Amino acid sequence: MSMPFYVAPEQVMRDRADYARKNVARGRPLVACIYADGILMAAENINRRLRKISEIYDRIAFAGVGKFNELDQLRVAGVRHADTKGYTYSREDVDARSLANVYGAYLGQVFTHEMKPMEVEIVVAELGHEPGQDSLYHISFDGVMVDAEQFVALGAEAEAVSERMRESVDATDDLPTALGKALAALSGPDRTIERADLEVAVLARGNGRRAFRRIGPDEVGTLLGT
Repeated sequence: MSMPFYVAPEQVMRDRADYARKNVARGRPLVACIYADGILMAAENINRRLRKISEIYDRIAFAGVGKFNELDQLRVAGVRHADTKGYTYSREDVDARSLANVYGAYLGQVFTHEMKPMEVEIVVAELGHEPGQDSLYHISFDGVMVDAEQFVALGAEAEAVSERMRESVDATDDLPTALGKALAALSGPDRTIERADLEVAVLARGNGRRAFRRIGPDEVGTLLGT
């Protein structure tokens, strides 16, 4: 009888992490940051109908990089979880922290027990009722969750984008200023991202109960003064 091929568990986990990390890093970059009136999410996205940024609930948004089909799977699961919890209890009981914990548990389960990890990295954002109460939760492909303070950068060259954001981000910026800084961080000094290739959305306190709003290319141009 032949002996089964043995691979150390540590090596299996490293291989899965390397596989997921490399594929996530191929995704075009995305940033989410807090500004004076809410939370801005901006991503380089050449697809016209495939979304990286979506609304989950009244004051909660979801954004991510990686495989679009897996991102959409997570988005749908988040909407169902939020709707069920809001219907069973109350709308005020739906919050980004509990949703991020659900995502983290699911991604961690897939990473640990399935043959292939999910090739995604996501952020869950919640708009607070007052400035200073906004929340950003970064969840990686292995389920590790981080409570970010002012911004999150995902995708290709995430470290470089994070460094550029760290040097410029300011929670007191207005929307045009915050968008300009986000675009500069996404593009870097050596290239230009056309506004048609940007996907932009905000969670804004002035938008009423459903705070999520998409910003189209024309409005992006107006905000950037181009």
